Amino acid sequence: MQKLQGRVTIITGSTKGIGNAIAHAFVREGAKVVITSSSESNVRHALEAFPEGTAFGFTCDVTSRVEVEHLMAAGVTRFGRVDCFINNAGISDPFGSLAESDPDLWGRVIDTNIKGTYNGSRAAIRYFLQNNPKGKLINMAGSGTDPQSNTPWISAYGSTKAAIARFTRAVAAEYRHTGMSIMLLHPGLVRTAMVSPTDPTRELQKQLHTFNTVLDIFAQPPSVAARLAVQMASEWSDGRSGIYLSALSTWRKKRLLLSFPFRKMFNRIDRRTY
Repeated sequence: MQKLQGRVTIITGSTKGIGNAIAHAFVREGAKVVITSSSESNVRHALEAFPEGTAFGFTCDVTSRVEVEHLMAAGVTRFGRVDCFINNAGISDPFGSLAESDPDLWGRVIDTNIKGTYNGSRAAIRYFLQNNPKGKLINMAGSGTDPQSNTPWISAYGSTKAAIARFTRAVAAEYRHTGMSIMLLHPGLVRTAMVSPTDPTRELQKQLHTFNTVLDIFAQPPSVAARLAVQMASEWSDGRSGIYLSALSTWRKKRLLLSFPFRKMFNRIDRRTY
């Protein structure tokens, strides 16, 4: 039996990259999905790849509370219910030092990643409390989540991911007795447009060799994170909250590091952009 048969999931930022991979994985497991982007053309194009009747597209700017509330309402109207909400939409600041950063761009990362996650979490929890006591909320972690890690040159992105982790754990504690599952997923390092700039900044050009080596060692296809997302959205998490799963766990990091010389030797490093 399919793990997500009959379930409905809203996934923000799901026309490309990790979010799109999650959406397709959910459909293969029997779910209906609402895919979103702030770009109407991206939504239209992404819908073409889904089997008829399995996906609904909605244009939404996650920094707007009203638009996110309309997104939730649209998902319910289209499919009759929502079982899972995934706050995947996110952006990063250009690779560079804080002194040279653009305050407007830095602030846009904060608004998209933190405010977007807040808006989605709030809309989902309010709906679940009234309509679906076993609803599942999945927020996306990333570099900066681990207290021992740091994110030089992308201070806005790293700060938002640390904040999202703290936010998710706080909200999971607030609603631990409700039956909802509020969880955190680290998708690992994936070669998306976010980490594959076509016009690298001056600072990134200086660090490019090291940056590309890290990608060669640790980057994985988005299917790894998508499998974890399916697990989290399934019955596996029923009655559990505060769960944290990572596509770049300690054992996986070791495996990728140890296998790197052989992958390099036999030209088996996947450098596709997803």
